[in-house]
Amino acid sequence: MDLTYTPEEEEFRARLREWLGKALPALPPKPSPDDWPARRAYDLGWQRMLYDAGYAHVHWDASPTLRLIFLEETEKAGAPYVGANFVGLLHAGPTIAAEGTGEQRARWLPPVLRGEEVWCQGFSEPDAGSDLAALRTRACRDGDDYVVSGSKIWTSHAEVADWCELLVRTDSCAPKHRGITWLAMPMDAPGITVRPLRTLAGSAEFAEVFLDEVRIPVANRVGDENDGWRVTMVTLSFERGTAFVGEVVACRRVLGELAAEARKNGRWDDPLLRRRLGRLNAEFRALWRLTQWNVSEAESGVPGVGGSVFKLRYSQARQELYDAAADVLGADALDLDRPWTLDRLSSLSYTIAAGTSQIQQNIVAERILGLPKGR
Repeated sequence: MDLTYTPEEEEFRARLREWLGKALPALPPKPSPDDWPARRAYDLGWQRMLYDAGYAHVHWDASPTLRLIFLEETEKAGAPYVGANFVGLLHAGPTIAAEGTGEQRARWLPPVLRGEEVWCQGFSEPDAGSDLAALRTRACRDGDDYVVSGSKIWTSHAEVADWCELLVRTDSCAPKHRGITWLAMPMDAPGITVRPLRTLAGSAEFAEVFLDEVRIPVANRVGDENDGWRVTMVTLSFERGTAFVGEVVACRRVLGELAAEARKNGRWDDPLLRRRLGRLNAEFRALWRLTQWNVSEAESGVPGVGGSVFKLRYSQARQELYDAAADVLGADALDLDRPWTLDRLSSLSYTIAAGTSQIQQNIVAERILGLPKGR
């Protein structure tokens, strides 16, 4: 497979670099990490700038290669991360683009691209995390509505979201993977209670969400009733296959900063540390190539199971990167105000988020290697 860029793609890269050089100095100061309403406004403002400049479309309407270039260049330039927009731009939006009706795409996609609406993810439950298909939030059909009761946990950005990509059980008698439906739930509907959760790193981007007879129009269903597991696999393919692209670039940047810090504070004299950083450099270069491969393979619009290979190794490599950062910082690694310390804490979640490493190993074993399912 040819992984080189065409002249047209390199021209897109050059135009994007030029625009970023002019746009980024005009951004307002970043808000406090704990002020989520302000962070929502900041993130939506950045998305609006992208929209006005003609770059918002790359998430769904551009080729996978242009999407890769966009994510690479914005991360290298230090542009804002998608932040509160990440579920809408990287999970729900691509799913609706791939699986939604024309009316659904027209209703939900433009506001995300214009920086007008935020989505959250209502998948996990207290007893349905890695075993997501064990979810018990119930949806009963009542005329033109579903009446939904249950609870969700680790719901990203629920406290500032307008919409939620919600998984519900619509047939309790069917095998657990076949009775699930994917709904778009308005977060201002009566019966929704949101309780923020504080993480180990001190942030509160997750929440518990309690649903008490929430009415959701049947028109908000993406895909057929009881076909939600298949639609969910589309969502998870985007989450594992392309949503981490910018983070690989960020990790490569951090690795260079770690090497510079080690030279400055004397830790570079340790040959074991140099070897560790060198191995991580090779690791992230290989992950970047794997990312290019996965994106090139996703010409159909939906990433394949290669995303699980990437997610499995990237999660571990990210943890190893910030463990190396602790070695470089020494005693300063306990200072929460130092760079990389909070990143080290958040990296602990990566082998759990977006499907645990054990789940990814099962996917690789069964769908790529053709091994039998475990009993």
